Amino acid sequence: MQLDATPRDDHSHCDACGRSQFAGFFAETDRDEDAIRLVEEMIEGGFSCGEEPEHALSRVLLPYLRAGRFDEAKTAHLRSYRLAKDNPDNLRIVANNIVFAALTGNEARALAMVERHIAWLGHDGLNVDAHFAALAAFAVALDRVTATGHGETPVRGAEAASLVPFFGEHDGVWNAADLAASAWAAAERIGAEFDRRDGTDGHARSLARMRALEAENYDVPIRSDAFVPQAPSSTPTDAEGWFDRAMQLAQFGAEHETLEALPHALEVDDPAKLAQLHSMRLGILIALDRADEALTVLPERIAALRAAGRHEQADLEERLGLATFGANTAETKAALEDELGAAGAALPTWSRGDLAISRASLHLQDDEPDAALDLAEVAARAFAEAEDIRLSNTTTLVAISAVLSKGDLEAGASLLDRFLEQDDLSAGHRAQALQTRARVRGGGGAYDDGATDADESCRLLAELGATRALAEAHLLAGALWEDADQPEKAVSRYRLAARLGEEGGDSTAVNFRLARAMLRAGDAEEAAELFGEVLQQEDQAEVSPGSRAVTASLLARALGAAGEFGQSVGAHGYAAQLFGEAEEHADQAMAMTEQAKILARFDENDDAISLLEAAAEIVRKAPDAAGALTEVLHSLGQAYGGRGDERAFGLFDEVAALAQEHEAHWLLADVTDSRGRALAQLGRIDEAVAAALTAADGFAGLGDTGAAGGSELFAARVLAGNERPADAVPVYRSALEHGAEHPPLRQVTALELGDVLEALGRTGEAAEVRALADS
Repeated sequence: MQLDATPRDDHSHCDACGRSQFAGFFAETDRDEDAIRLVEEMIEGGFSCGEEPEHALSRVLLPYLRAGRFDEAKTAHLRSYRLAKDNPDNLRIVANNIVFAALTGNEARALAMVERHIAWLGHDGLNVDAHFAALAAFAVALDRVTATGHGETPVRGAEAASLVPFFGEHDGVWNAADLAASAWAAAERIGAEFDRRDGTDGHARSLARMRALEAENYDVPIRSDAFVPQAPSSTPTDAEGWFDRAMQLAQFGAEHETLEALPHALEVDDPAKLAQLHSMRLGILIALDRADEALTVLPERIAALRAAGRHEQADLEERLGLATFGANTAETKAALEDELGAAGAALPTWSRGDLAISRASLHLQDDEPDAALDLAEVAARAFAEAEDIRLSNTTTLVAISAVLSKGDLEAGASLLDRFLEQDDLSAGHRAQALQTRARVRGGGGAYDDGATDADESCRLLAELGATRALAEAHLLAGALWEDADQPEKAVSRYRLAARLGEEGGDSTAVNFRLARAMLRAGDAEEAAELFGEVLQQEDQAEVSPGSRAVTASLLARALGAAGEFGQSVGAHGYAAQLFGEAEEHADQAMAMTEQAKILARFDENDDAISLLEAAAEIVRKAPDAAGALTEVLHSLGQAYGGRGDERAFGLFDEVAALAQEHEAHWLLADVTDSRGRALAQLGRIDEAVAAALTAADGFAGLGDTGAAGGSELFAARVLAGNERPADAVPVYRSALEHGAEHPPLRQVTALELGDVLEALGRTGEAAEVRALADS
C-alpha cells in the first residue's frame, strides 16, 4: 500500500491520526474487519490526539453495524459524538454520527443532531469537503425522518441567512422533506466541482454510497430524543369546531393554547358562544397578569351578552369590571361580596352562581379553603338550577381543590373518583381531574396508579393539541413512573416532555430528569451524553454552583458506569470544585472521595490518599453530615489499612463510634470488616480473624448473608494463607452456608475449600465440596 510505504516526515499525521486514516480507507473499501481491528488496537493502545479517538470511532460505526456488533456500535457512537459535539472543526465526525443515528431507527435523534449542528456549515468556508460530507449526512437523515411520516416537521435553524449559499432562498421555515432534497442538491453540486477539478469521480462514488444506505436498516435504540406526537387528525375545520376546541382547552386550563385557538373560534355567529369565548379570554388574560389588555376586551364581552339577551349579566359585569374574571384586589373582593349580599337575591340564578364561584376562587387563591367550599356549594346549587353542566363541573373542581388545600387527601381522592365516574365530563375537565388525581395518588405513594392517570391525561391533551400543557403532563407522568421505580417508562415520558419543551423554550430541567432516569435504567452512555449537555447549558446560564455541582456529580457517575473512568475523575473534580464554591462541604468531600476511589482502582494510590486526606479535612466542616463523615473517614482508613499504616485504626474507631451513636448496625459491621483487613495487612492474624468473624456475625444478624459470607471467606483465606488450614475449614464451611443464595460467593468458596481439604489429605470431602461449585 502506497500510504504505508511512504516515509514519514514533519508533515505526517500523528500515530493516532494515521491509524484513523487507514481505518477510514479500509471502511470505504469494504474491508470492515480490517477497519474494526485497527481502531480497536488504537483504543486499546491508548492512541489519542486533538481529534482522536472520536474520528476513528466514527469511521467504524457502519462496519460495526454490518458486522452485527450493535452494542459496540452504540458505545462507539455515544463516545465519539460526546467527544466531538462541541467543536465545529469536527463537522465530518458529527456527520458520520448523524448517519449512524439515521440508520439505526433513531430518526428523532438524527433530526435533533442536524438541528444542533447545521449552523456549523457556515463555520469554516474553506472546509468544503467537510461541507460535502455533512450535507450528504443531513440528506440521509432527513430522508429517514420523512420516511417515518415526519416530513413536515420543521428543521430549526435551517432558515439562517448564513445557510442560504447551501440551500438557497426559501419562504418560511424549512421542513425535513424539503431540506433533504436541497441538501442532496448542494452535496451533488459540491461533489461535481471537486470531481471536475480532480479529473476523477471520487465524490460521485461517495455520494452514490450514501444514497445506497437507503437499503440499510439496523435496530439500535437510543432514547435521548423522540418525535412530538403529530397534531390530532380532528383539527377543527370551521368556527364551530374551534369553539368546541377552545372550550375544551379552557376547561383543562391550557391558557396559551386557548388563546391560540380563540381567533378561529371568535368567528362563530352565535352571540351566546361569543360571550363564553370572551369570558375565557378575560380570565386567561387576568391569570397571565395582562389586566390592561383585559380591560380592552371587557366591552366586547358585555356587547356579546346584550346581543344574547342577557342584559342583567351585562349590567352586573359593567358594575364589577374584572371582578368576575379573577382580578384579586381588595376592591374586587368587596364588590363581589356586596353583590352576593342583599342585591344578589334579585339576580338571575346563573348570575348568582357566577358571583359565588368567582368569590370562591379568590378565597382559594388567598388560602381560605373553608370559605371557598361554602361559596362553591352556593355556586353548585345555582348552576344545577340553571342546568349549566359545564360550570357545575368547573365548580366541583374548585371544591376539590379547596378540600385538597386543607390537606384532606382522602376526601379529595374520594371526590375525584366520583367526579371521574360521571359520563357528562368534557375532555378538558376529565384531563384536569385525572392530572389532579395523579398528583394525589403520587402524594399518597400510589405511584403506579398516579402515573397511569397522568398517562391518560396526556392522551386526552394530545387529542386536544395542547402542546405546552402536554409537555407538563408528560413531565408529571415521567416523575411518577420514576417514583414508581420504573425508569424505563419514565425515560419515554421525559423525552417527549423534553422535545415539546424545546419548542416552548428551555428544556434543561427536563433533560436533567431524562438523563437521571436513563442512568437509573442502565443507559449510562446516553445519560452521560445528556448530562454533559445539561451541564454545558447550566454553565452558560451561570446557574448556581451548587446546582451545577449536582449535575456534574451525576455526569461523573454516568461516565464511570460507562467505563469512561478518566473523564469520570475529571467530572468528580469539577463537582468538588463547584460544591466548594457553594460551601457545601459534605458534598465536596464526597465528590473527592469518589475521585479517590477511581484513582485507587488504577493503582494511583498516592494521589488517592492525598485526595482522601483533603476530603477528611473538608468533611469535618460539616459535623452534622454523619453519612458523609463516616464515608470519607472509612475510605481513608481503608486506604491507610491497605498500606499497613496504623493511622487507619483511629479512623475506624471514630467511624465505629458514629455508627453506634446513630444505631447504624450495618456500618458497624462493615467498619469491623475493614479493621480485620487492615490487621491482616500488618500480620496480626488472630486479631484480623476475630474482627472478620465479628463482622460476619453482625452482617448475619441483619440478614445480609452475602456480606457475612464475604467476611468469613476473608477470614478463612487469612488462616489458610498462614499455615492454619485446619482452622480455616470450619470458617469456609460457614461461608459456604451463607453463600447459598449468592452463587458467585458459593462457587469461589467451594473451590477454595476443596483445595484446602485436598491439601489436608481429605480428598473425599474435597471432591464432595467441589461438586457444589458446579451445582
